[in-house]
Amino acid sequence: MGKKVDNFGGPENGNGDQIEPINLKTALEERYLAYALSTIMHRALPDVRDGLKPVHRRILHAMRELKLDPGSGFKKSARVVGDVIGKFHPHGDQSVYDALVRLAQDFAVRYPLVDGQGNFGNVDGDNAAAMRYTEARMTEVARLLLEGITEDAVDFRETYDGEDEEPIVLPANFPNLLANGSSGIAVGMATNIPPHNAAELCDAALHLIQHPAATIEKIVDLVPGPDFPTGGICVEERASIIQAYETGRGGFRVRASWQKEEAGRGSYVIVVTEIPYQVQKSRLIEKIAELLLARKLPLLGDVRDESAEDIRLVLEPKSRTVDPELLMESLFKLTDLESRISLNMNVLSRGAVPNVLGIREVLKEWLEHRREVLIRRSNYRLGKINHRLEVLEGYLIAFLNIDEVIRIVREEDNPKQELIRKFSLTDVQAEAILNMRLRSLAKLEEIEIRKEHDALTQEKQTLTTLLASEDKQWQKISEELRAVKKTFGPNTELGKRRTSFGQASDIDLADIQNAMIEREPVTVVVSSKGWIRAMKGHLSSTDGLQFKDGDSLKAAIHAQTTDKVLLFTTSGKFYTLGVDKLPGGRGHGEPLRIMIDMKNDQDIVSVFVHDNERSLLISSTAGRGFIVAEKDVVANTRKGKQVLNVKTPDEAYICVPVLGDHVAIIGTNRKLLVFPISQISQMTRGQGVRLQKYKDAVLSDIRTFDSEKGLSWMDSADRRYERTMVELRDWLGDRAQVGRLPPIGFPKINKFATEVFKGDVSQKTIEG
Repeated sequence: MGKKVDNFGGPENGNGDQIEPINLKTALEERYLAYALSTIMHRALPDVRDGLKPVHRRILHAMRELKLDPGSGFKKSARVVGDVIGKFHPHGDQSVYDALVRLAQDFAVRYPLVDGQGNFGNVDGDNAAAMRYTEARMTEVARLLLEGITEDAVDFRETYDGEDEEPIVLPANFPNLLANGSSGIAVGMATNIPPHNAAELCDAALHLIQHPAATIEKIVDLVPGPDFPTGGICVEERASIIQAYETGRGGFRVRASWQKEEAGRGSYVIVVTEIPYQVQKSRLIEKIAELLLARKLPLLGDVRDESAEDIRLVLEPKSRTVDPELLMESLFKLTDLESRISLNMNVLSRGAVPNVLGIREVLKEWLEHRREVLIRRSNYRLGKINHRLEVLEGYLIAFLNIDEVIRIVREEDNPKQELIRKFSLTDVQAEAILNMRLRSLAKLEEIEIRKEHDALTQEKQTLTTLLASEDKQWQKISEELRAVKKTFGPNTELGKRRTSFGQASDIDLADIQNAMIEREPVTVVVSSKGWIRAMKGHLSSTDGLQFKDGDSLKAAIHAQTTDKVLLFTTSGKFYTLGVDKLPGGRGHGEPLRIMIDMKNDQDIVSVFVHDNERSLLISSTAGRGFIVAEKDVVANTRKGKQVLNVKTPDEAYICVPVLGDHVAIIGTNRKLLVFPISQISQMTRGQGVRLQKYKDAVLSDIRTFDSEKGLSWMDSADRRYERTMVELRDWLGDRAQVGRLPPIGFPKINKFATEVFKGDVSQKTIEG
């Protein structure tokens, strides 16, 4: 039996209802697109013209209807929220109240739009009281945003239930988008605009009116950066700020404001008076305390909160010798005392198209909106004037013919039509005369009508001229901008700039990292089989050190916990280890191969404490090498850094510091060669150049020395030998020569020193 179908060809269910087959993919795409557009247009992104999202716009509109003007009394926040969700915003009351609360928080909004009375939260992150306990009214800034809304300045649309109307956008006689900023997350896009100084924005807008093609550099001169309600110091480079404002994407580094206060007896404390924007003070203190307990802030002794109405965080250093700059740099690195505020000016361009705009384009679109509002308000006022002039002209005709007008009103059956016929009046004029009060027939009223008529005629002429001239329109807008700037200028309490500008200290990153490590002397011990440990203190002797069976001492060097240890291996790689991360001296330590990626067939050539200002001479067994700056061999990963390239069977063999102007080199063939160190190339990586020529031999030892002091060496009996350059003239030559047999007294093992590291932990020699 076939399936029953309806008259349209679709199948029916058991109840006789039509079932329409649809493509699931198409249906999901359509519905998700509708949801995405709704989120973007009606929830997350602000309008570039008034800088508001729909919920904020509806809150202000509802407060205007409740007559909550700046000078009026307060009303319960619950009353405002009720009107908003009942008339305009069909969402939850808590979300609307949260939006209202934020508009009233002077630490969250640079220029609050709501004047709150009661507990509206604080910078510690405490929530506002319930809406039934707080009261609200509009601020002067909100009044400016709504100015002219009853004068046909903007379009209105029906509310969600069709019973009322709401504005699509506000007139916005205030640069609210940039002045108060905005943030939101939509579907596939987000926005984050930090607040700015209103007076500076007015200056930039005035400049754009005069110079529409103004460069972004000039705009940044007028608007140098954000102005956060919580103050702070912006340490972003000017070039980065220019790029961010030009593209609409970027960010700003903001630091807390602090000062050093003397505490007596040579001690001091650091007082933080301003913290970065949107940082909760209580959470910030908790984070500092956690790091303090975890011993990650060794320069800091204590932190306490002495804040009242103003922020006052007191930081006590560990000791009076701690550098305050270094202490603050370590805090900036690890805590929210330094924060990065992102810039993503993704807005609804012209109220319809999501777009990322630069600061110049944002200001231009706001100015275009102001011009449109000015034209609409002028046309509205012109219409009112024309209507009033029409009425006044009718009044004047009535006064000139008062007796006849009275007769017509008293005797005629249809006085309105008779007045129109008799005096050639319009319908509006006749209606106005009939509605005129008897008191208006006084002689004094005629004089007032003539004065009003003349004044309105003059105003009409002014408005007509304004509407006919674009230059005069911009001149009028400029006057309004100057008035706003005067109201929120740098001399006013609300308008003065709060965020200052500065530069981040040029303290080296290594110094900051060292500052976060407690400085203690240690002795780094490396065994022949590659085990490493850090013994507390500087050992004067290595005789008491214990090793695993079959293992022995390879190197023992004095260091500090803030130092870095460099390891040079037979593969030509350098590895870097932080001394503070080395295992303690209990036991035999840990194998190096679990800390760094060193292969089993590789061995350690040299171990030494890193000196950023030093240079090294490295060479392979084949006698090829070069000079490299020690700062260029530091490895940031456990994989190490390949510096000297060697080919099997050769391997890296020597690493010595460059301490003079000459090099002495000797091979296993017992041939000694001395030549100027200037003949060796300085490189960052490679095979290097030939240092000495060998036939059936390899490199044995190298030493760098100062020609003024001469060359020295130690024999097996620890006797010291010294030779001046005059005495070494027979061995002086050029790089890559063979050399000749060394002087009498030179060790038979062809080494300049018989013992390295054992008991000698100075950095005069670092070869292994």
